[in-house]
Amino acid sequence: MDTPAARGDRHAVRRHPERASYDRSALYAVLDGAFMAHVAFAIDGQPFVIPMLHARDGDRVLLHGSVSGRLLQALAGGPPCSLAVTLLDALVLARSQFSHSVNYRSAVVFGRAHEIVDLDEKARCLYRFTDAVLAGRAADSRAADASELAATKVLAVTIEDASVKQRSGGPKDHPHDMLLPVWAGVVPLRMTHGPPEVDPAGVRVPLPAYLRDA
Repeated sequence: MDTPAARGDRHAVRRHPERASYDRSALYAVLDGAFMAHVAFAIDGQPFVIPMLHARDGDRVLLHGSVSGRLLQALAGGPPCSLAVTLLDALVLARSQFSHSVNYRSAVVFGRAHEIVDLDEKARCLYRFTDAVLAGRAADSRAADASELAATKVLAVTIEDASVKQRSGGPKDHPHDMLLPVWAGVVPLRMTHGPPEVDPAGVRVPLPAYLRDA
């Protein structure tokens, strides 16, 4: 099956277009695999880029924070915004400095945000956030109470356009560099969970299964 083409100019990948995908399943995989999104917006012509935790909820991206946060206040009115996430998979070490690279999967999303004001929907979105951080955690922790819901603004960015770009494989050296006595290859990068460190305060409970299996 052919990969869908870009619908418009703003998200069409121009540099290395052969690495691009506009397929929603590929987009969802990158969004779901990352914890942080860099969210871009402008206020009175001044651009800002803010790193934020995010969670995908169907065909939209959830953001949350303090009701007084500048980004959330600015985006709640529905101006255009963009967000990007990147997963680094490997360092690519070539024989020449020019040909060094990285293997990665990245996504850029364009859309508009709207504020979640219904309290039940807001609570559900925060539950989704907690499970996006660690699957199984939401059911094993206290839900937000009324005061916490009032202090939190939740936005949903509807995905209007998006592109995925990725690189894989080894170095691509120039032919005249192939005989240089320099090590070349790929150094994989992996983000893994470390051993859980218990909080010494409060009631001690057994380590949950979702942490043992993380």
